[in-house]
Amino acid sequence: MEMAYRSRREPEIAEMRRVLAGFAMNEECKWGKPTYTVDGKNVVIMQGFKEYFALGFFQGALLKDPRKVLVRLGQVHAGRVMKFTSTKDITAKAATIKAYVREAIALEKAGLRMERRTTSDYPVPEELTERFRRDKRFKRAFEALTPGRQRGYLHHFAAAKQSATRVARIERAMPAIFEGRGFLESR
Repeated sequence: MEMAYRSRREPEIAEMRRVLAGFAMNEECKWGKPTYTVDGKNVVIMQGFKEYFALGFFQGALLKDPRKVLVRLGQVHAGRVMKFTSTKDITAKAATIKAYVREAIALEKAGLRMERRTTSDYPVPEELTERFRRDKRFKRAFEALTPGRQRGYLHHFAAAKQSATRVARIERAMPAIFEGRGFLESR
């Protein structure tokens, strides 16, 4: 739990623990947050944020989600969260939470996983292709990055709606790429 919000989220944590109590899962502390596992594999995690409390499902993208309550945060591939505004909200949705957790446990026991995305699954913006064509040294530096760092940059560049913004992002990222650093990775 983000330490600043932990004490503020104790009531939600206690209520969620009550809802999850009947399941054959182990509660562990991972990343400073209450995390529930089955056979050592992560199933769900409690997370406190400034505006809401969430129950995160590690393989949430594989859940059926008939109630349309799962949300994707950022560029996360497999994980999904269920958001709550209060303990009353958790109590009111207890049956839904249990149904989703039951399915998540079944997925985990079946060993199902989201297929890993590879770098080739990410589109390469034409502005980057053009820059590679003009600057072979830059292309080599980009290709020398780890696949995860390449994906981070490709996502960042492609997320810009306008060509001028993509060009500006590429220009700003060049020094870090030449140094072998990933997107948002400090020196």
